Amino acid sequence: MSNPKFPMIDYDFDKAHIWHPYTSMTKALPTYGVIGASGCELELDTGQRVIDGTSSWWACVHGYGHPYILDKMEHQLRQLSHVMFGGITHQPAIELSKRLIDMTCPRLSKVFLADSGSIAVEVALKMALQYWQGKQQPAKQKILTVKQGYHGDTFAAMSVCDPDGGMHTMFGQAVTPQLFVPSPQTPFGEPLRTEDIIALQQALAEHHEQIAAVIIEPILQGAGGMRFYSADYLTELRRLCDQYDVLLIVDEIATGFGRTGKLFAYEHANIEPDLICVGKALTGGYISLAATLCSDEVAQGISDSPSGVFMHGPTFMGNPLACAAACASLDLIAKNQWPTQVAAIEYQLQQELQAAAQYASVKAVRVLGAIGVLEMHATVNTSALQQQFIDLGVWIRPFANYIYIMPPFTISSTQLTKLTTAMKTVAQSLQATDDTPKFISHG
Repeated sequence: MSNPKFPMIDYDFDKAHIWHPYTSMTKALPTYGVIGASGCELELDTGQRVIDGTSSWWACVHGYGHPYILDKMEHQLRQLSHVMFGGITHQPAIELSKRLIDMTCPRLSKVFLADSGSIAVEVALKMALQYWQGKQQPAKQKILTVKQGYHGDTFAAMSVCDPDGGMHTMFGQAVTPQLFVPSPQTPFGEPLRTEDIIALQQALAEHHEQIAAVIIEPILQGAGGMRFYSADYLTELRRLCDQYDVLLIVDEIATGFGRTGKLFAYEHANIEPDLICVGKALTGGYISLAATLCSDEVAQGISDSPSGVFMHGPTFMGNPLACAAACASLDLIAKNQWPTQVAAIEYQLQQELQAAAQYASVKAVRVLGAIGVLEMHATVNTSALQQQFIDLGVWIRPFANYIYIMPPFTISSTQLTKLTTAMKTVAQSLQATDDTPKFISHG
């Protein structure tokens, strides 16, 4: 119930008329009114403050209300909030692109500024297809990827999400069929198992003349199961893409800017992709923006294609306000405090979540960088658990059979303990289903 001292939220209108992510309009999950946020806390309309364990879907790595980002955005807002990018340029876009080129690998030298993560993936896939047209190999029209992946909700992005257990199976043949191989099973930190690579080798050997690119989430499969896999898989994937003349796209939208303990997750394997998609933490979560970077070679192939230009151009491409927010966020990243912050979070997660491995309801505990995961044996009741977490003073959004946190890098040890304690409390309250739990740490 709302506190009269705080702004009223019209829950009835919200429930009757407004879609929320992955919800029904007739059987909607409960919503909680937020009226403010600062640091690592959300302020509810009841007056309660809850610690955000999700960084607003993994984006707000610097926390809320950061004065430096707000100052840069306010200055840009008063100067130039938006202008079309067709035939016009501006310094925020130039500065952001310079920084992205400098902080990623040498191979990536061209930047496309997109609206969102899904669009960055769409752009990368279109770039791959158009590149091969410019290389006089128009038969290369397929994308290869691994099962249990997730790359977004737009149509091309849906086509490379898990085809069986993913969120988009109901769209059937409206989604372009792509090529899939089993997801890597070798845990992070372990040498690659031979059986992990056999299907990938076979698929590339048999279909490379039709494959334009491989796309993969490096190290972490997020929505597909919060799984961490061996960096050796990426090393072998890069080698095979070179061998069979196929482009490699890494989707760093969830993992980029320090989340796994490296600035970008592909650095765990010491490889260079041909294209990379970034988003979420790019602006620190303050406004929507994403980017796709590609190599000179890819850009040249696109320029040599029949159209002579890359065929994509969103209305809000290169939005100055978003670019200014991203530059401010990357300024904070450049201070290089995040490695220490993420290492401290990882250590604390290891220490505090390990006990949950003894709970019969927990199948596995996984930790890497600023990511902590409890994999449960059974699918959880998101609505019921959400209320339990609110009652415990935290915002944790479970899904399927995963209770996980990806907190802001600025979180205090006290706040983090409150999150991990809530995770263990809720997990322990669930029905026992097994007595052979497993703790997996990657620190």
